[in-house]
Amino acid sequence: MFFAGRRESARRPAGDQSAKSRLYALDGLRIIAALMVVAFHLLAYDGTGWTTSVRDHFPSTYLFSYYGWLGVQLFFLISGFVICMSCWGKGVGDFAISRVTRLYPAYWFAVLVTAFALWLLPGVRDVPTLSNLAVNMTMLQDAMNVDRVDSVYWSLWVELRFYLLFTLVAWKGLTYRRLVIFCLGWAVAGLFATKADNKLIEAIVMPEHCWYFIAGIALYLIYRFKPNALLWSIVAGCFLLGQHFLVAAHRANQYYAGYKAPLWPALILLAVIFAVMAAVAVGLTNSITWRWLPTAGTLTFPLYLLHEDIGWIFIRHTERRLHPYAIVAILVVTLLVASWLVHRCVERPLGRWMRRKLKAALEEVRLHSQLNSYNITGKLSELESLANPYEPRASTRTTPHQQGRGSSE
Repeated sequence: MFFAGRRESARRPAGDQSAKSRLYALDGLRIIAALMVVAFHLLAYDGTGWTTSVRDHFPSTYLFSYYGWLGVQLFFLISGFVICMSCWGKGVGDFAISRVTRLYPAYWFAVLVTAFALWLLPGVRDVPTLSNLAVNMTMLQDAMNVDRVDSVYWSLWVELRFYLLFTLVAWKGLTYRRLVIFCLGWAVAGLFATKADNKLIEAIVMPEHCWYFIAGIALYLIYRFKPNALLWSIVAGCFLLGQHFLVAAHRANQYYAGYKAPLWPALILLAVIFAVMAAVAVGLTNSITWRWLPTAGTLTFPLYLLHEDIGWIFIRHTERRLHPYAIVAILVVTLLVASWLVHRCVERPLGRWMRRKLKAALEEVRLHSQLNSYNITGKLSELESLANPYEPRASTRTTPHQQGRGSSE
């Protein structure tokens, strides 16, 4: 049992994968998730890019592409899994640095480029004011009820709240027991949040999204240690509860898409997503080691950030000149190349620089904390000596015998 007092390293079965080994399948799933969202926005969404309905442009593919919005649910599952993998053995400061340097370099670039594109070629979305642009640079626009520069940023606010909650368990270090307690506690809070009718509690607990993160964490524990009934029960429960909230998400996406679509494919696709992640957790995908997958995985975040508004601007200015499928093909290839350039020229160098500066700042905080602790201890020793002025200090006491030895020597 995982609550026993044994060392956690002893629970890992023989032949288990190292916690630091790369899971190539996750890189593949990340790029698949990003392309699913791209397909939804460009092929199935009656946004402001196409001047006529996507049903006219893509009569045979629009309905299939509609279900690409579940790529976000796949992202959340992967996030719960990967956050444990990347932060195991790290303190909360290192955890925070890893998240900031992972998200903000590409995000800052995307916000500025998208805002500039909207200013240069208006029409698909309102041009953001300088004040709104400044708030968007913090990634906290949803918390401030400020319009997003690009609507895809809504999921980043979900991720940020997940990281803040995860800090509770990362504060003293990740362990098997703490993560299981965290999963169960968050699940219980999610259930009660649906009945609390309190906007603040719902914003913190995220009852509509939490099941994917919780399942991802449980699947990581299965991967790192071994499967058991409790972990599989957590995963299964998250699927059963998550599908309930998926129904509401389906209704909302139908409204945004502008047409009706059947629900059952979304439920089947969600089951497939959970099944594929379970296959990763039990090691069925460990044989996948295609060398191009890590590169594809690095394109995911820039592609997700850049594709919607910039894609709609491109569509708006090419719709009457090219075939719709040619437009989408050129756009996706261009976005993939741009995403690679963002990763190489922005994410990597800026992320390294930020990581170095933030780690130096963290070390300075730790050093001053240690110095303050030392000074407080020293002051307490002085106060104790002042409280007992007639008690001689051991270091200065001399006996007559010692005095005699000193004079004879």
